[in-house]
Amino acid sequence: MNISDDEVPLNRSARAKSSVIKDEDSDMDMGDKPPSASSVSDDDYDEEAPIKKRAASVSPAARKKSKAILDDDDFDDVPLSQTTQALKPKVTKKEPKAKAPKKEPKDTLKKEPKDTLKKEPKAKAAPKVKKEVKEVKKEPKAKDDGTPAPEDNDTYKWWESNDLDGEIKWTTLEHSGVIFPPPYKALPKRVKLLYNGQPVTLPPAAEEVAGFFGALVETDHGKNPVFQQNFFKDFQEVLKEAGGCDIEITDFAKMDFSKMFAYFEEKREEKKTTTSAEKKKIKEEKDTLEAPYKTCLLDGRKEFVGNFRVEPPGLFRGRGAHPKTGKLKKRVQPEDIVLNLGKEAPVPKPPRGHKWGEIRHDNTVAWLAMWRENVLGGVKYVRFAANSSLKGISDFKKFEKARELKLHIEKVRVDYRQKLKSDLMLERQMAVCTYLIDVFALRAGGEKTDEEADTVGCCSLRFEHVSLKPPNTVVFDFLGKDSIRYYQEVEVDQQVFKNLRIFKKAPKKPGDDLFDRVDPSILNKHLQNYMPGLTAKVFRTYNATKVMQDQLNLIPNEGSVNEKLVAFNAANRTVAILCNHQRTIPKTHEAGVAKIQEKIQEMVWQKIRLKKLMLVKDLTLKQKRKGYFEEINDLTKEDERAVHKYVIAKEIEKVQKKFEKDNIKLKEAKQPLLSKEELKTKLDKIRELKKEYTKEASSGKPIDLHPNDTVEKLEARVEKLEERIKTTCLQLKDKEDNSQVALGTSKLNYIDPRLTVMFSRKFNVPIEKLFTKTLRDKFDWAIQSADEHWTF
Repeated sequence: MNISDDEVPLNRSARAKSSVIKDEDSDMDMGDKPPSASSVSDDDYDEEAPIKKRAASVSPAARKKSKAILDDDDFDDVPLSQTTQALKPKVTKKEPKAKAPKKEPKDTLKKEPKDTLKKEPKAKAAPKVKKEVKEVKKEPKAKDDGTPAPEDNDTYKWWESNDLDGEIKWTTLEHSGVIFPPPYKALPKRVKLLYNGQPVTLPPAAEEVAGFFGALVETDHGKNPVFQQNFFKDFQEVLKEAGGCDIEITDFAKMDFSKMFAYFEEKREEKKTTTSAEKKKIKEEKDTLEAPYKTCLLDGRKEFVGNFRVEPPGLFRGRGAHPKTGKLKKRVQPEDIVLNLGKEAPVPKPPRGHKWGEIRHDNTVAWLAMWRENVLGGVKYVRFAANSSLKGISDFKKFEKARELKLHIEKVRVDYRQKLKSDLMLERQMAVCTYLIDVFALRAGGEKTDEEADTVGCCSLRFEHVSLKPPNTVVFDFLGKDSIRYYQEVEVDQQVFKNLRIFKKAPKKPGDDLFDRVDPSILNKHLQNYMPGLTAKVFRTYNATKVMQDQLNLIPNEGSVNEKLVAFNAANRTVAILCNHQRTIPKTHEAGVAKIQEKIQEMVWQKIRLKKLMLVKDLTLKQKRKGYFEEINDLTKEDERAVHKYVIAKEIEKVQKKFEKDNIKLKEAKQPLLSKEELKTKLDKIRELKKEYTKEASSGKPIDLHPNDTVEKLEARVEKLEERIKTTCLQLKDKEDNSQVALGTSKLNYIDPRLTVMFSRKFNVPIEKLFTKTLRDKFDWAIQSADEHWTF
């Protein structure tokens, strides 16, 4: 079904009706002036978050009803248009409608006087929790911390069920609530904030906030003027509420946090010197406290809970250049928290002197507790862990929805290519948006408010974000999610290029929307016509997995495990680049690369030494094996000395660390410590070796540290070294190639995990090398259900 002018929101309908295109080229009639920027918001371009429609087209009641912000870890693939029923575009003429799919539930918060949660819409495609619990033949393994492991893996293989749909998430639910951060402990009296050189005695509440900044004063955050300004404003408010202090604080520049910073640095150093016995004791106490909160009873079976800790107070940092960075995140109280439990479940006791904000019994949602944070007004949830059945079902359905798209993708592409030449401006813009989302994996996007970072996606691109270079080159330059710059110079279809030139035609100017007829809710509503549940997010999941499948098909099933792993990472990198999953080069990158290079240089030196020793034992080898000994003169004397220095320093460090570690163990066991004489004896041996290496570098003759080794043994050691050098070189190349690309995001959210499992089984690469422990737990359903023949 095509979207006509009559289906555009009322504030756009008049414009759309006047925007009938006379010609495909630049002399077309653009209608009246371009509309102002929309006010669509999708929570930092997470397509799963609700959309705020334009103020002009939404009534205050509808806006109030739709306002909600979801947590970052909400990966449910719910169409935006389904989460904002109050914001459906108004129509001037009704047309026969296709039967719309039932909506998936979405955790939203309704803004009401009591700040209660909005009832979630009923969903057709929501996971239905299986009620029966299979018999257990073996006891579940215990976790390292001593708490029993949930029985999910042994008792409930939900992926073998044929019924994963349904509105009801659970029948019974019992849990222990949440853990609150410890109360504030005042700083020692000697640690004071200085104002204009004078020590200031602050009320505890204000001292705590000052301490937050004091710990960060030497970081990039603490030096950020926006961070400083927001902190100071909130600090003054807290100070005023706490009754003030003996000195009036009015100028941030006069505040001196040096004593606080020194104190926190001192505490950090103390933590580093904690003995293993002390660490073990602290961990045992922590595990004992947290044990009841780590698991819950879901329909009678144990399942892990996600983050059951309430976030402690602190200073908001935000992602990228966030305008609210530095604002105070206030302490969350039990009165702020809503618990969700089964009706028959016992209610956890709140901390003494407090009570819970509300107790819910809503079995249509998959969260255990929630509260609203004060900086962004967003909702924080305590959910089931990533390896729980409900989360697994959600992930499974997301990837199955993407697989379903392959049955409709050609129809979608044929349709939007036809509409690139439509007589209606709305349809042309919709077609170009769909093209960009499909071909270049752009997020849907939405306009941000003044209190949010100026990050955009496809629908919220502005005039200045797109530059055109004839005949068909387009330059995209804008800040995407997390304020990561998206800069791509790409070639597009000729008709797409023509349309973009039309969309940029005067009177449009910098600051104006490029797509002034389309926003994410309109686009996603249109996509529903091709396939129930289809959103822009589904395109990213589909294209990411499809590209990964195509890249894996090109990898030959040969070579070592490390060679296959590097090839897999190269395929993953292609997907990450497609999805613009960039990252800044880590501060430790150069040091890490240098360390690997030194390691390679050492192994090359060892290999050359062994070959020289082979010639010492048999001078005829050079004639018998031509070419084998060509590299023995590759290292200069300077290179050798550098390697000697590196090897000796490494050996000294190794001996010293072992000495310290052994003494710590002996001290804990209350046994006599190793003497410094023993350490000196070992270090003297290394110094003797250093002299031998110096002599070797001067004479050019290698030291035979193992005189009984035969030529055959030396050759076998050379072969092992060559294999290690090859493997380490591959690791170095992989590290350098991935320095600016984040492979984890696409592997976690966009590439179907069954594809990775297929690669593991087909190419005989241990799954531990492809998935971290966290991902193996999260995608256990994929590991157990996919084989070497699985295809997307």
